[in-house]
Amino acid sequence: MALQPDYRYQTGAPGWGRVATADAAAVDAGLRAYMLRVYNWMASGLLLTGIVAMLVVSVPAIQELFYTVARTGSGRLVVQPTILFWVAALSPLAFILVLSFGINRLSKSTVQALFWVFCACMGASLSNLAWRYTGASIASTFFVTAGMYAAVSLYGYTTKADLTRMGSFLLMGLIGIMIAGIVNIFLASSALQFAISILGVLVFLGLTAFDTQRIKADYIEYAYAAGTEEAGKRSVMDALGLYLNFINLFQFLLQLMGVRQGEE
Repeated sequence: MALQPDYRYQTGAPGWGRVATADAAAVDAGLRAYMLRVYNWMASGLLLTGIVAMLVVSVPAIQELFYTVARTGSGRLVVQPTILFWVAALSPLAFILVLSFGINRLSKSTVQALFWVFCACMGASLSNLAWRYTGASIASTFFVTAGMYAAVSLYGYTTKADLTRMGSFLLMGLIGIMIAGIVNIFLASSALQFAISILGVLVFLGLTAFDTQRIKADYIEYAYAAGTEEAGKRSVMDALGLYLNFINLFQFLLQLMGVRQGEE
């Protein structure tokens, strides 16, 4: 398969907002600014997710909304999620569907608001990790995830290789993870869970590089003008994709590296 065509130097490039006559340096500057905006949205979303997760676990009044915590006679801690927790855990799927299918009809401010609410709900959902893993292992896994993610995303941005050929394999891997996860609900096999975690790490590292290159190529093709409604919405949607890659990579790495409560 040929490399991704460089529309900066072509005439009659497909799509609206063609940049056939644009100066290459200006396009590169616009691309860097756009990617910075995407990563700022992603980082802000991760920060909000972390803050919400911490508040749910550490503030008693908020914790009671999402969990029922009690101790047995032997002193064992029993944590049961409330209905509100399950609402928060399941709602991100609805947000993704609304954003994906309604992006053309939604305003920029609405897309941004939905992104913030989505990240907050993810924070409430991920708060359950604090009951399963030690704080130290969560922190160390987060930094490992950040380092791996940054390296792979940088590769996706700078490589000349065409990563689109990876798309079908990554999709098959993602489907395989979902099927194996459902099967393992009934089998409860630690060996299968280990294999799923390894595959999950590989798939989401690949998706990170793939999505980074796709975002770059889309900008070069369509040249979203800074400050426009379209650019504002696309930057949030691109950030959402990268955000989800990070969250999934973090969770799979935590399954491999995390120290469970009581195992210290």
